[in-house]
Amino acid sequence: MERPAPSEVYMSQTIQPVHANPRGELSAGQLLKWIDTAACLAAEKHAGISCVTASVDDIQFEETARVGQVITIKAKVTRAFSTSMEIIIKVIVQDMFTGIEKIVCVAFSTFVAKPVGKEKVHLKPVTLLSERDHVEHNLATERRKVRLQHEHNFNSLMKESSTFDGHRLCGGRCLLKSVDMFKFRGPSTVGDRLVFNAIVNSTFQTCVEVGVRVEAFTCQEWSEGCGRHINSAFLIYNAVDDKEEPVTFPRIKPISKDDFRRYHGAIARRRIRLGRKYVISHKEEIPLFVHWDINNQTKIYTLEEYNVLCVWVEKHVGRPAHLAYHLLSDFTKRPLWDPHYMSCKVIDSVDEDDQIYYITCPVVNGDKPKDFVVLVSRRKPLRDG
Repeated sequence: MERPAPSEVYMSQTIQPVHANPRGELSAGQLLKWIDTAACLAAEKHAGISCVTASVDDIQFEETARVGQVITIKAKVTRAFSTSMEIIIKVIVQDMFTGIEKIVCVAFSTFVAKPVGKEKVHLKPVTLLSERDHVEHNLATERRKVRLQHEHNFNSLMKESSTFDGHRLCGGRCLLKSVDMFKFRGPSTVGDRLVFNAIVNSTFQTCVEVGVRVEAFTCQEWSEGCGRHINSAFLIYNAVDDKEEPVTFPRIKPISKDDFRRYHGAIARRRIRLGRKYVISHKEEIPLFVHWDINNQTKIYTLEEYNVLCVWVEKHVGRPAHLAYHLLSDFTKRPLWDPHYMSCKVIDSVDEDDQIYYITCPVVNGDKPKDFVVLVSRRKPLRDG
């Protein structure tokens, strides 16, 4: 095994029956505990003091680990800010008989250093050893910007109570497939009463999004009925019946205004998840093209490193500068000059600098119509601190 970097931690564990569900599969809850432990060790290794979890970005579980296999978790600090750090966690499962390794998930956590007494914490910069370290270091600032701006938009979720809600809906055995925006909003202490509120936001044939809001109460807060919101996230479940066949969830029928808000929010999040997964994993054997013409040329450059695919699209147009700037400043006007766009409309405005657009594309060579959900950002880089 390669030698860990200064702010990196390796953790390996053979999966035992105590870690698994009755089917011999590694419990998602147990895996999340190991992920949090490894990430915390990496954060404390860098900070030199105790650290606590602030948030966990969305996690996509790509593989299922089973009893007898070995889980390896690699956690590394990508960037340190004033009092917080971003940790990247990569989880790999290995079959001891075949030696085959598969990636279970890649996650990003944010940890906050806990000062001793009233001392102010000033974290040291991360030592960058490779080109990949530099890439993740730069992207960490962008991810932090998105987290800070989306913080107030995402409410609800936690694993155990959402599992109960999924069971009630489908009548089968639920399997956690991904975690979206797992956020710690405040601390809890020994003696607190914890209340888990879970609700199904929407269903999508064989998967369901469940939201959980966690509140903590002291004795006085419990008597007054006024708790503290300490945790939230969105969890996506699948379900199987006794024959291991996927269960189709009944459709959700929103009634109240809050029902519709959660329902449409779940649809938007699913489109974003599917779009991100499509861009990373899609392999098109038949090239998509239109007949070449000097008026509709578009150059596309790609750079692929590890699991990240970067795309740069360039198009030259013979128009006055003021008209070009006017068209480019409004993304909804793109169908007027880009033949690859049929429509483009705003589905959510995060703030004045960030909007989420829904884009449809024309049919090419008899293929199915394609649509995308894109986050467009026009803002200055966030300064460290």
